[in-house]
Amino acid sequence: MKILVANLGSTSFKYRLFDLPEGAGGAGEERELARGGVERIGAAESRVYASVGGRAIESVCPVPNHAVALQAALEQLTADGGPLTSVDEVAAVGFKAVHGGRVSGVVRVGPNVLAAMEEMAAVAPAHNPPYVRAMRLLGERMPGVPLIAAFETGFHATIPDHNALYAVPTDWVDQHLVRRWGFHGASHRFVAGRLGALVPAGPKGLRAISCHLGGSSSVCWIRDGRSVGTSMGMSPQSGLPQNNRAGDFDPFALLHVAKQTGRPFEDLLVELSGNAGLAGMSGTSGDMRDLEEAAASGNARAQTAIDVYVASIRHWLGGGIVELGGLDAIGFAGGIGENSPLTRAAVVAGLDDLGIVLDAEANTAKATGERAIHAPSSRVAIWVIPTNEELIVARQARDLLASERATANGKGS
Repeated sequence: MKILVANLGSTSFKYRLFDLPEGAGGAGEERELARGGVERIGAAESRVYASVGGRAIESVCPVPNHAVALQAALEQLTADGGPLTSVDEVAAVGFKAVHGGRVSGVVRVGPNVLAAMEEMAAVAPAHNPPYVRAMRLLGERMPGVPLIAAFETGFHATIPDHNALYAVPTDWVDQHLVRRWGFHGASHRFVAGRLGALVPAGPKGLRAISCHLGGSSSVCWIRDGRSVGTSMGMSPQSGLPQNNRAGDFDPFALLHVAKQTGRPFEDLLVELSGNAGLAGMSGTSGDMRDLEEAAASGNARAQTAIDVYVASIRHWLGGGIVELGGLDAIGFAGGIGENSPLTRAAVVAGLDDLGIVLDAEANTAKATGERAIHAPSSRVAIWVIPTNEELIVARQARDLLASERATANGKGS
């Protein structure tokens, strides 16, 4: 079964095409057939590119919207030597959707789903509006292709109330859905699955912490593959400091700055979500590579930004150890988690008494891919796990279609 997974930006479209064994949870080989995308959607000329079996394909043409972007990508994939002979081979287009509020999990995209995403646009302003526009266009232009949304919040539906609820009036929760929803669900789900395959469960099950660290970062506490707590809250702007977003922040500090400066809340929120975080603290960049280089050259602000970021990760690591009653595994994923030995070492520094011991040589080795980086004496397994969010979405889309077929066959029998 061929599933195309779309990752949408306001003026960009990226995808991966997978061939998966059929049936819910189908066993067998999973193959990535192609990956590619479209840049500068809406410009006079857009770049349409793909990589198929190591072969690069590229063209330039006007792409006015995301529906045309998908069609342009499919034309490349069905051209001579492409992995598709016909668009009809695509069983579904899956989306790594961010926030549906009252709608979560894995669902077919329809009017109710789009309305739910629009309701949450204020707390996911960088993600929901472009996804809603693109999904609506694709539904109109390609009505025969199932569109499936796999919401990031779905993995965190298992978080118990004592970790999910804020101390706010009950009607805020019931009427306005104010709670800790959590995000990066596809990545944390992938890490949980890999740690489950790599690390033997103990007498108390498998207690793991997933650290998805990148331009956007979060920590997730996982018991036997299920999320029981996470650092991000009502919106993706919360939790750990991000590359240009503040993360957790006292709302009354916002009121204070508004009164001191006379600036409107909307203006300050834009600054908190675009000019804060690691970039705002350092005055240089939100990219960890730039920060590490600046800190090594003596830039104190860059070092402080790194220290604040690491301290926040350690705060959530410690909270997870208490919630889980111990720890068996840590997984580092994301651009920083996979590629920054300095960050990984700082996160677990001084935790030997807790059985968390890094192998310095394995951590700093010029290695890539999935690998263990804990010392032989460590009671806790520490792994670098290159995440694959798109594969998770493809599996979820496949499983939803299989479930729908099983339901239809049951009704018809």
